[in-house]
Amino acid sequence: MIDFFVASVHHLIVFGIAAVLAAELALMRPAAMSPHTVRLLGRFDAAYGLLALAILFVGFGRVWHGAKGADFYLDNPMFWAKIAAFGVVGILSIRPTMHIAAWRKRLKLDAAFVPPQEEIGKLRRILLAEIHVFALIPIFAAAMARGIGY
Repeated sequence: MIDFFVASVHHLIVFGIAAVLAAELALMRPAAMSPHTVRLLGRFDAAYGLLALAILFVGFGRVWHGAKGADFYLDNPMFWAKIAAFGVVGILSIRPTMHIAAWRKRLKLDAAFVPPQEEIGKLRRILLAEIHVFALIPIFAAAMARGIGY
């Protein structure tokens, strides 16, 4: 029953990450950007970071203490493809996170600050890339769960 609970939490965190990415993409639009939007992006980005840490903690907890055992995961190339995709998503997220943090600092100095449209466009493209790579993670997970590559 513990394995079922941990697996459920793992899946809920993944859905949470997907929701945060979708929310960030929806907010990251030149026409919709405002000081309020910058603050919201900061909150969503903080949630994204916490969820990313939570998924690592819960996910590796499943690897080492889950019902399938560590060998099931560590010997499966689909697991490593999933981890690699997660790593790419993490690397892609660095630039938006840094820009959002810088925007929030500028907003504290200037309450009317709105990021430049071209910067928003560049970050939006990075968020789209994150979402596309993130979509590979459940595909690799489904393959892994079915023993493909094992």
